[in-house]
Amino acid sequence: MIGSIRGEIIDKTDDTLLIDVMGVGYVVFTPITVLDTVELGQQTQLFTHLHVREQELTLFGFPDKEGLKLFRTLLKVQGIGPKVALTILSHLSSETLHQAVSQGQAALLTRVPGIGAKKAKQIMFHLKDKVGGEELFATAPLITEGDGEVIAALTALGYSVVEAQTALQRLPKEAQNEAVEEKIRLTLSSLAKI
Repeated sequence: MIGSIRGEIIDKTDDTLLIDVMGVGYVVFTPITVLDTVELGQQTQLFTHLHVREQELTLFGFPDKEGLKLFRTLLKVQGIGPKVALTILSHLSSETLHQAVSQGQAALLTRVPGIGAKKAKQIMFHLKDKVGGEELFATAPLITEGDGEVIAALTALGYSVVEAQTALQRLPKEAQNEAVEEKIRLTLSSLAKI
């Protein structure tokens, strides 16, 4: 079992990193959020899951143990394979997924490509007792119904749920009580500056 990998990023694709470890290149599938934050030539360390199939060994890597744990928890849901679990973690941050589960917001999961309402409810049911913990939400703001509408609007415009959630969290405190339309305008303005 390969538990972690540390080395230089020598190539990257839409869903993988090629990491050179003492002359050996390892292909590691990672969430899009990781791919967007790393550059070629950069040193990185990822916590990994080695997925073994009949004729294939595939590495999946995450920047922290929490991401790896959540990935492995998703793999235990019937019908969720490693590629689907990775897609979920590419479109939803760990914090957003924890909040969606704790608040019963299956609609957030349906924003992930390939996850319908039935599969979202199945994931929510499976994760309900395995994900959560009040300490995780002590610092994270709760997703309100209005915030869900803002996220829905932004994802309809092509932004990922992670981008929409991040833009919402960046809004000033005085904007938190604004109408949904105003929040959409403010988050779009914030996203345009990035």
